[in-house]
Amino acid sequence: MIKRSATSLFIMSALVILFLLQFPAAADFKPLEVKKHVLDNGLVILTLEDHSAPLVTFQIHYRVGSRNERTGITGMAHLFEHMMFKGSKKYGPEELDRIVQDNGGTLNAFTSTDNTTYFENFPSDKLELAVELEAERMENLNIATAPEEKALATFTSEREVVRSERKIMENSPYGPVGELLFATAFTAHPYQWSVLGWDSDLRAISLKDCQDFYRTYYAPNNAVVVIVGDFNTEEAVALVKKRFGHIKAQTPPPPVRAEEPVQRGERRAIYKKVAQSPAFFAGYHIPNLTHADYPVVEIIDTILSQGRSSRLYQRFIKTGKALDVSTYSNGTIDPNLLEVIAIAKPESDISQLEKEVFEEIEKLYDNPVSEEELEKAKTLLESGFLNGLQRNFSKGLRIGMAEVRSGDYHMVNKQIDLWRTVTPEDIIRVAKEYLHPDNRTVVTLVPISPEEAKKF
Repeated sequence: MIKRSATSLFIMSALVILFLLQFPAAADFKPLEVKKHVLDNGLVILTLEDHSAPLVTFQIHYRVGSRNERTGITGMAHLFEHMMFKGSKKYGPEELDRIVQDNGGTLNAFTSTDNTTYFENFPSDKLELAVELEAERMENLNIATAPEEKALATFTSEREVVRSERKIMENSPYGPVGELLFATAFTAHPYQWSVLGWDSDLRAISLKDCQDFYRTYYAPNNAVVVIVGDFNTEEAVALVKKRFGHIKAQTPPPPVRAEEPVQRGERRAIYKKVAQSPAFFAGYHIPNLTHADYPVVEIIDTILSQGRSSRLYQRFIKTGKALDVSTYSNGTIDPNLLEVIAIAKPESDISQLEKEVFEEIEKLYDNPVSEEELEKAKTLLESGFLNGLQRNFSKGLRIGMAEVRSGDYHMVNKQIDLWRTVTPEDIIRVAKEYLHPDNRTVVTLVPISPEEAKKF
């Protein structure tokens, strides 16, 4: 046990207090008073009133992402996100952007492994417009309602836009390395491909594939509406019912039954490309978002690499041993990966860096985390969580993602308590169970010259 003088303990306590004062305290957290309504067609509506400013966010989270794809149509969920901006029976291509901007709002969307989300942020008196726009997209998208020749032309054009995004990723410094990590770590589960999908699949996807996808997944019984901000719940629910209530439910989408088998030994791959610095990406299989061990993984992730006082930053970045060493935990519907990303200095020994990074991770096996370090990790997670809840948009995302990914929006109100209960013993147990070599996949980036790259 390390002994500290009274002076050093006083200084450490003062620093911890100063650190805590920068962020909202967990004691300041008041459970979000979310109300849930379900329409007859299965559409879930989650509302949270906040009258602190005359603003509102309207979000619709569809329970579909790259997880719901199969070989042959990978990239479909992201492609369809693009198609949702290509017009409907009532609105022309890109017209939604103009309408939203003319009314003082913003809109956007994103696709992930588990969901596709669309949102508008508006002055609160424009809520009905947001509801009407999203209902129109759900029911009357051009891809299903326009003449086939016009729908085909729009689809073909947008597919090329998505393929160009994929090419940008392929030409990025580390995108292909991360993609290969997941393709190597997963052998059965659709998390093995990226949200962008494979280019061969994008080329092969047909208009009919897209139309079938629309009918299957873009239905009220596969969606969650979230409204946060300055509105009256009863009136907002009535608006949603007015615009969405007549849209028919569809046959529930096929469930994702794929389960990744237990990994029984380290897997390795090498990726050669023109690059200045060698690097490696590693991934350890971890449990899903709702598993009791996932909050422990988040604490470990924070201890390892979140902030300038984290272990990996102190050992590798501060000392100049590496350009970057970081970790990232993926909280998803199904078990995913804790990623480790290390970028070495040009012409340095990547194998030595890899050895030392794994050595640092494996220290968690036998050396209990101090109460000070554990408290700091919890405070970082809690402060990030609480800061996010200061804005309507991020509150809506938290609520919607909890409902889609865990099946229970109440998880938002349980989050801080889940982190609070983690102990040093939990960290040792979880590190030993998941962060061991047999459960690890490593992809090494080997820099090559432009001349060597020509052979690929």
